[in-house]
Amino acid sequence: MIEIPSDLHKDVVPLAFLLGTWEGAGVYDFPGTEKCNFGQEIVIRHDGRPFLEFRSRTWVLDEQGEKVRPLENEHAFWRITSNHDGTTGVRGIEISSVRDDGTVEIWYGELADGKPQVDVSTDAVARIEGSPEYSGGKRLYGFVSNELLWVGEKAAPSVPLRPYMSAQLKKVLSPAQLIKDINDLPDDGIAFFK
Repeated sequence: MIEIPSDLHKDVVPLAFLLGTWEGAGVYDFPGTEKCNFGQEIVIRHDGRPFLEFRSRTWVLDEQGEKVRPLENEHAFWRITSNHDGTTGVRGIEISSVRDDGTVEIWYGELADGKPQVDVSTDAVARIEGSPEYSGGKRLYGFVSNELLWVGEKAAPSVPLRPYMSAQLKKVLSPAQLIKDINDLPDDGIAFFK
């Protein structure tokens, strides 16, 4: 079920399915780097203004699924740029992001009509000196069976656009929601178990 917070800015209501903390795992594979399984946490929140704040942390996992080392961190802001109030029709999406390796990206794309799916491609890429070669990418995010699934494609001057990261994430229940659920228990708490 998708909940829409009462203080969510009306322009980003169609993106409400993304809100929350998501955790899971995926696969990383790009020429010139070590192929690995990774863990991921994505936090997507809002503060009442017309954008969503997106934070992603990933880390390499060992064979037992334990964290080995950080892989890639990203911080971004997501906006709907067209058809804000439409009840049907594709909505334009704009994302501005920065990654811990010194890469800054501007993404444009669409929120699909009638389904919780975002498809974006880079429009501009800037890199600081020493950051890995990178010339652009594509991403697809989808809310499927209460999970957030995504796949990223990447291109570099020597590598054509190809899939390099994908993950399957589950929503993490917040402690505030747990407390709310506890408040619904009978007064003595013991009656629940009888």
